[in-house]
Amino acid sequence: MSRLQVSDNDSTTRPAGAGVIAEGLAARFLERHGLVVIARNYRCRGGEVDLVCRERRTLVFVEVRLRRSASHGGAAASITTAKQTRIALAARHYLASHAGRDVDCRFDCILLDALSEAAIEWIRDAFSAS
Repeated sequence: MSRLQVSDNDSTTRPAGAGVIAEGLAARFLERHGLVVIARNYRCRGGEVDLVCRERRTLVFVEVRLRRSASHGGAAASITTAKQTRIALAARHYLASHAGRDVDCRFDCILLDALSEAAIEWIRDAFSAS
């Protein structure tokens, strides 16, 4: 296992850099649990999905959230109804342009309170697209 070294000017000290690392940790974690990552950072107008994975016949849309402090409610609290709506919009767009309509899918969340695989909490079927 490689070590992560952080210096004052390292991109991992900025939120975007930490987010990329968190998504990488999440992708490797999910792959070790049998999912296949088929897309990262899928974007469309009005929405984004961090990871699109396949678990057997199910497409899994994954939101990755890193919160190092619980002062604003922690990682789970940051996935608001508005955020869920944007994720569902991107998922619908992905399905329409890549997978068709008759595909089983679900929305999972990977929550991290630190940049460590030991800090991962995986919530399967975290919310539904209304």
